[in-house]
Amino acid sequence: MIDMGTNTFHLLLVEINDGDFKTIYKEKIPVKLGQGGINQDRIAPEALKRAYHTLRHFRNMIDGEKIEHVFAFATSAVRNAQNGQEFVDEVRKTLNIDIKVISGEEEAMMIYEGIKLSGSLNGQTELMMDIGGGSVEFIIGNSEEVFWKKSFEIGGQRLLELFHHHDPILPDEIIRLYDYLEEKLQPLLEAIKTHRPSSLVGASGTFDTLTDIYFESMLQCKLTGQHVFELPSPEFHRIHQMLLTLNREERLQIPGMIPMRVDMIVVASTLIDFILRYVPVDSMTCSHYALKEGAISTLLKQVTTS
Repeated sequence: MIDMGTNTFHLLLVEINDGDFKTIYKEKIPVKLGQGGINQDRIAPEALKRAYHTLRHFRNMIDGEKIEHVFAFATSAVRNAQNGQEFVDEVRKTLNIDIKVISGEEEAMMIYEGIKLSGSLNGQTELMMDIGGGSVEFIIGNSEEVFWKKSFEIGGQRLLELFHHHDPILPDEIIRLYDYLEEKLQPLLEAIKTHRPSSLVGASGTFDTLTDIYFESMLQCKLTGQHVFELPSPEFHRIHQMLLTLNREERLQIPGMIPMRVDMIVVASTLIDFILRYVPVDSMTCSHYALKEGAISTLLKQVTTS
């Protein structure tokens, strides 16, 4: 399976048996498909070059393992780009990879399935969020059903290019970012009022890195095979305040930080801080599973019903 995100491309080779899956190999590469063109609704030439190079590498890995079934999907950067279809056609022609461009609604649903698969949900109403490079998905629901879901084109790469012009970010840029979120996320704020979620679940990406930083600061290791982590809100606020005051080089020195996340984490962390104002929780749940695991979960259902 290939997940072509706006920031990162993931390759996941899995073996499906009796309604379950075993990971044979996984790899992620920071392609940064949205860099330099996302707010102009185009995939920039340099980004296209990185994408083709990465997909050629993935194709070699797939062929090497003699895998026949390839499920590839693309999200925000491709679905909004004027040259997105051109890219999809070229990949089909040159690499024989058929890319499904998923809608924001489908993306939100697959993220919900991934979070559910991780065991992060219980009976209560929860707000789930996934911060991508191009879009951010919000889902309100519980382990049984989804009450409300929506995808917003306000992902990390978009916010980075719109607001993070100084390093460290300026207080004025933060204020403008909050005002922008207040305006763009009105449908979400209405849904929060209606459904009153009592907990917050963050999926993958930024949340993985924030929990890595938290665990490193506590001198603890994440257990292999663990898919759900708790991040106490006071610890999140401590990390967030630190991120606001550091430049890129200093952020890279934080134990637990990865280069892939260092540019986008300031605006992504600010988005989480914004959400916590409307869903105040003592601790947020972080699911290591997200979109790609949700896609596998959807495939598993298709396999078991066919």
